[in-house]
Amino acid sequence: MKYIATLAPLSLIACSQGNEPPPEAAPQDQFWAALSSHCDKAYNGALVSSDEADADMQGAEMVMHVRTCDDDTITVPFHIKQTGEEWNRSRTWVFTRTENGIRLKHDHRHEDGKSDDVTMYGGDTADAGTATKQDFPVDPFSIDMFKREGLDVSVTNIWSVSVDPAGTDNAQYVYHLQRSTERGAPEDRNFRVVFDLTNPVGAPPAPWGFGTDTNPPAEE
Repeated sequence: MKYIATLAPLSLIACSQGNEPPPEAAPQDQFWAALSSHCDKAYNGALVSSDEADADMQGAEMVMHVRTCDDDTITVPFHIKQTGEEWNRSRTWVFTRTENGIRLKHDHRHEDGKSDDVTMYGGDTADAGTATKQDFPVDPFSIDMFKREGLDVSVTNIWSVSVDPAGTDNAQYVYHLQRSTERGAPEDRNFRVVFDLTNPVGAPPAPWGFGTDTNPPAEE
């Protein structure tokens, strides 16, 4: 499925210093430029939340890689290596510009490249957000899939992503999943990982199922 991009093309908002847009640019254009400024770079990160559900990820090695960037799509594989295990390369965050803002989807695949039963879930921005942070409330496609797969606890999910432009002091990328009883969830949920964008590391191998093909599967 191809989405029409109506936000200003990145090439029009980038200034001569790199990917930093002019101050008058819309917040989502600035956010897109900030994320794009890290293209081809990888960074170490860590789990900073303490939900019991994520106990097995405490202390796990984590690497994000801003692998591909264009005016319409940015792919960011998220690699995890838990203690005593091999690297899990099943997860890729896919950002897409849409008619109304920015979409975040989670592309989950198995090691053989086949899509997981729970994949391409996420949501669209509901407001302008800020130059460095965007929120993605769960969308109807994801709600239907969660219910079909017995994951009703996830139907109120909100994902948030924060990113500082390259070269910013103490720059970080923060991925945050949250749900709350106030919004109808059976229990509160808080999953938060933080990546240090000031110290690039070597790029990891391609995520499972991608290779040279970086096109996410279409929603059914």
